[in-house]
Amino acid sequence: MDFQRLISLMASSSLFCLVLSLPNFAYGQYLTDRVPALFIFGDSVVDAGNNNELLTIIKANFPPYGRDFMNQRATGRFTNGQLVTDIIARRIGFPRYQAAYLSEEAEAENLLIGANFASAASGYYDATADLFLAIPLSKQLENYKEYQGKIVELIGAENASSLFSRGIHIVSTGSSDFLQNYYVNPVVNIPYRIDQFSNMLVQIYADFIEDLYGLGARRIGVTNLPPIGCLPAAMTLFGLGAGKDHECVEKLNRDAKLFNRKLNSTSELLKTRLPGLKLVLFDVYESLYTIIAGSSERGFSETRRGCCGTGLIETSVLCNDLSLGTCANATEYVFWDGFHPSEAANKFIVDDLISAAYSLVYN
Repeated sequence: MDFQRLISLMASSSLFCLVLSLPNFAYGQYLTDRVPALFIFGDSVVDAGNNNELLTIIKANFPPYGRDFMNQRATGRFTNGQLVTDIIARRIGFPRYQAAYLSEEAEAENLLIGANFASAASGYYDATADLFLAIPLSKQLENYKEYQGKIVELIGAENASSLFSRGIHIVSTGSSDFLQNYYVNPVVNIPYRIDQFSNMLVQIYADFIEDLYGLGARRIGVTNLPPIGCLPAAMTLFGLGAGKDHECVEKLNRDAKLFNRKLNSTSELLKTRLPGLKLVLFDVYESLYTIIAGSSERGFSETRRGCCGTGLIETSVLCNDLSLGTCANATEYVFWDGFHPSEAANKFIVDDLISAAYSLVYN
């Protein structure tokens, strides 16, 4: 590569990072031309309200969830404000957030910027979702196929095909498979060692990516597992209890790292097998761990407890308007509840993932 080309690439990369870091993206129209839609699959970290429509107790459509969101409204998002995917959508320049596919908002022109198919308490393993009456990943894919049919009716097959191939598909799941299934379910953890269970999940992941590819997806971003041993509820349930000086549960983090290595190697194989596929792993593990380790430099005063209630275990129905001890200012907390990052942490996570997003959009 010649020197001028190197300088050009460095300049464009720096500009891209600067642009995406702006809270109100001035070049939104330019990026939405390149990324016309977002399609979101996964669990509670990215569920924008699909579980509101299900017969499940795993919901977040009541206060104090959403207290720092638009109009202080609880929408079913498992945090106090924006999800990572909301922040990405805003920085790209979309006029609105991608609607939860099961919601009343998911109709007509609103669908042209994509949709959110995620469901809290789901995982790669369909049985994980079944435990909580959530939407399994396989059903999320079926909903996406149904969505595609609606788009073809709206804009025609050729334009729809372009939307699917140029849009970014985000997959963020897996934590529930471990925390809400494997670690507490003898039906799974007795017959399967942790490496065997991880292998099974990674094979499901590979099949899911191939299915998305077969439906026309060419740009796919996948998050790896976060440091699950650092989640407040995980420290309470599987460690010695959460507290300011308490360390993360190292065994759980080792399991997450093992899974992430398998996810990475499988992703590299998929890229060689599927022509034209842009598949990028978003290293959420490193991002969240770095935020926790360097919390004071980023303005956080609490990393071991969630803002809601005691912060030790509360999530979903346990995090409610009557939860005693809920903090006044969630911007000082890395976690909103026992499992989910606060909006403030989500913003830092997006900032950390910009370079990976760059390669997904431009390379």
